[in-house]
Amino acid sequence: MKALILNSGMGSRMGVLTSEHPKCMTEVFGRETILSRQLRQIAEAGIKEVVMTTGLFDHVLVNYCQSLELPLHITFVKNPVYRETNYIYSIYCAREVLRDDDVLLMHGDLVFENQVLDRVLESEKSCMTVSSTLSLPEKDFKAVIKEGRIVKVGIEFFNDALAAQPLYKLNKEDWLLWLDRITGFCESEKVKCYAENALNEVTDRCRIVPLDVRNELCAEIDNPEDLAVVAEKVRQVENRKVYMCFSTDMVHSGHIAIIKKAARLGRLIVGVLSDEAVISYKRFPLLPFTERKALFESISGVSRVVEQRTLSYRENLETYRPDYVVHGDDWVSGFQKPVREEVLSVLASYGGRLVEFPYSREEKYEKLESRARVRLSLPDVRRARLRRAVEMKGLVTAMEAHSGITGLIVEKTVAYEKGEARQFDAMWVSSLCDSTAKGKPDIELVDMTSRFRTIDDIMEVTTKPIIFDGDTGGLTEHFVYTVKSLERMGVSAVIIEDKTGLKKNSLFGTEVAQTQDTIENFAAKITAGKRAQKTKEFMIIARIESLILEQGMEDALTRADAYVKAGADGVMIHSRKKDPDEIFAFVEQFRKKDPVTPIVVVPTSFNAVTEEEFKERGVNVVIYANQLTRTGFPAMQHAAETILKNHRAKECDEQCMSIKEIINLIPEEE
Repeated sequence: MKALILNSGMGSRMGVLTSEHPKCMTEVFGRETILSRQLRQIAEAGIKEVVMTTGLFDHVLVNYCQSLELPLHITFVKNPVYRETNYIYSIYCAREVLRDDDVLLMHGDLVFENQVLDRVLESEKSCMTVSSTLSLPEKDFKAVIKEGRIVKVGIEFFNDALAAQPLYKLNKEDWLLWLDRITGFCESEKVKCYAENALNEVTDRCRIVPLDVRNELCAEIDNPEDLAVVAEKVRQVENRKVYMCFSTDMVHSGHIAIIKKAARLGRLIVGVLSDEAVISYKRFPLLPFTERKALFESISGVSRVVEQRTLSYRENLETYRPDYVVHGDDWVSGFQKPVREEVLSVLASYGGRLVEFPYSREEKYEKLESRARVRLSLPDVRRARLRRAVEMKGLVTAMEAHSGITGLIVEKTVAYEKGEARQFDAMWVSSLCDSTAKGKPDIELVDMTSRFRTIDDIMEVTTKPIIFDGDTGGLTEHFVYTVKSLERMGVSAVIIEDKTGLKKNSLFGTEVAQTQDTIENFAAKITAGKRAQKTKEFMIIARIESLILEQGMEDALTRADAYVKAGADGVMIHSRKKDPDEIFAFVEQFRKKDPVTPIVVVPTSFNAVTEEEFKERGVNVVIYANQLTRTGFPAMQHAAETILKNHRAKECDEQCMSIKEIINLIPEEE
């Protein structure tokens, strides 16, 4: 496509403003002239070739264009009789360089906003800009429209007409029809009329549709009064606020493309989702918020970067009141639809607009995301994520996994509600569930080698951090090797309980003989484990059994203090009561002395408490320790019974997940 800019007019109505240069060099806003603005917009739109007609002050004009140093090849064509002819003859003079391409035609005194130009260039059909909201001008162009196309253009038409501006996008076949008629006019010495007079004779074959720009800026400057009005509109356009939000930590060409489009609408504010919001909505960010913020601050066209703390835009929209919000069209349906509806509601409250561009789903971008997930699965990256997630979110949740497939369920399950996405932050590899999956009692019968194989199975297909149930930790001499092995594998944390002897499940409490270790011995085990680890990210968490064994609150708090002093990175407090009061009492009293050490709870019995309440009270990790096992086995048992009772599998099908869904759950080889 070539741009044709008509700059051969005298500009006499501008008075002293055009005494030394052509009208197109008149400043409109911020030291930018009509012409420099047009050329910049053309270059940013990706057009490389410009044909410019000249007349008075042609040398001044040529030198000025060269001084702008824009990536454009400009062919200047002077109308030698510009004083005696109209621009129809200027086009005729340039006809030989205008026959080989589509044409973007504009008058040199026309000022328009980027969005207008973008819409013109995106039109598949030849088009001319019109406005259905402006009054019909007395002395400027009007376009007569019938059956959705323009049939006449001129200053004399008022019936079935709209105000029109001389900004055209002309497909080659339509342009050549018009150009040939212009040639006929000029060679018949009809050179003092508008080029549109020639157009009106071929509109039955040259099909041009109206493009309604309504109140968007697209106006000619004929006199100083027009200049004042247009300059104020340009100021408003340039100072418009545009808002976008990003969660990504990998900026690719698709992001840059939409940022460029957004920046063409005004001053672009980019909201970067907080770490907590990204973890809850998408995946663990490879880069923390501060680095993601700096990343967007370095991108050309971004004027400001701010934090967006949730998926909801409301807080930032009410704070910054942008004129436009820009987003891909991928949220028109799906779980983010309520977020979009909220954005539309907030924008409507003050007159803002939502602009949506087609969402890019190119395979290369999917591969980038896949590579990010591969990186998250690497031991060194994975190991550190639990500690960082606690720091970022305040409270993280973990669901038990005892195999590769249950790990995938924890990894991929997302709950969508009111535009928010919720998922588990980590996986709990429980000795109870691991033993149960192998059909063995939970008495530390499954050795560490076997349990490590379970971790390998889970890690091979998932990326989320793993918390390992280390039971009592065994002998101190054995525990240090367990720590080294888990750390090397990429496990984030091990939880060990302060009991001795043959393990019995804590929920039996005092119903079975259970012996609590001494504070000194268990503290020494923690210290030995901390000395053995090689990285600062790995966590050893002390599980306190005092409330389970009815040893009282003071004993639990004394042990917690001693274990933290011995090096524990967190404490887990457990209870088998359905009433959470003693858990809450422990958390409250522990937090009075220690506001920072993470507290872990396993709400198997006190399961009515919400995560929000735990967080408010000071809990940092909530582990759902056995729910997949407890729901999975009854479902399988019921399926088996159904087949036995019916002597066939048909009745069982409604209970079954489809094979296709299972295949989709299991990742393909990267």
